[in-house]
This record gives sequence, C-alpha cells and structure tokens, in this order.
Amino acid sequence: MILYFLRHASAGEAFPNPKKDEMRALDKEGIEQCGYIGRALTALDVQVDTIVSSPLKRCTQTASLVGNELGYEGKLQMDNGLRPEAGLTDFRKLLDKYARMEAVMVVGHNPNLSQFLGAVICDSGCEASLDLKKGAVAKVEMRRSSGTLQWCLTPKVLRTLYDTAVESSRPKTSRK
Repeated sequence: MILYFLRHASAGEAFPNPKKDEMRALDKEGIEQCGYIGRALTALDVQVDTIVSSPLKRCTQTASLVGNELGYEGKLQMDNGLRPEAGLTDFRKLLDKYARMEAVMVVGHNPNLSQFLGAVICDSGCEASLDLKKGAVAKVEMRRSSGTLQWCLTPKVLRTLYDTAVESSRPKTSRK
C-alpha cells in the first residue's frame, strides 16, 4: 500500500473553545496551499483509492480541495483515528480498515500525524521524528506494519514547484 500523509493546510489561530475549534475553517492561505498541493501531486501522478480525513472542518476542507485537484471522485471518508487526540492504536486500526487499498491519503493534525508517520517508517524499538508543517505531504510505501519514506514535501517546496512549472510553461519571447 502507498500511504500519503497530508497535514491540513493553514487555518489561522486555534480557538480556545474546543467545540468552536473543531469548526475552524481554512484561511485564505490554506485554501491557496490546497491548490499548490493538489497541482503538485497531480504533476507527480499521484492517484489514490480513498481519502480518509479527520472529521474536523479544516481537515475535511483540505481533503476535499486537494481531492478535487487530483480528480478524486470517491466519497471522502471520516475517521476518528485522525482526530487531534487519537493515538497510534487508533491509527493502526484505521490502517487495518483500509489495508486492501493500493493508495490511501490520510489527512490529519499535528502532533499526532507526524508521530504516526514516524512510527510507520521506523522499525520496532526506534523513534523517527518528522515535523509535518501545515500543508505538507509525505509518501510512504507500506509493507505489512512498517513503511519506507519515499518523499516529504513542505508547502514552501510545493509552491516553488508550482511556480517553476507555471514559469516553464509560459512561451518564451525572443528579443531582437
């Protein structure tokens, strides 16, 4: 299985009230980030069988916007194993649920999404530490319960890739 870890895009400052914070939407920068993410993943020929998201609004928005850019036509799946308070056991259950899929994108929060990523790319007994920035995406090739990190792209890299692709696709003008 190929597993894509996507941290939700920028959603501004957290609200002190946890119930209100669950409904916090992406900000303007976050919506832009989703476009860069989706177009960069499309350029990398990323295709997913399913997208699984934390049920919190900023994640479902990220998942939907990136999914649209990828041409994903399936139903967005919600899973509590990606909520901010979820643990590694919850995440392992999620992986078991989708084990028959070839490519799965999970959209969640830090610090646990980075911890889940570290846990799956590490042999038992060791700790890998990765810090997924908002809007970052990582590709992991899974074999049974562990995986190999193929790449990890930050929002800054994704934007640079997008800007470079746009620039290179413009017609060159010659001067006389």
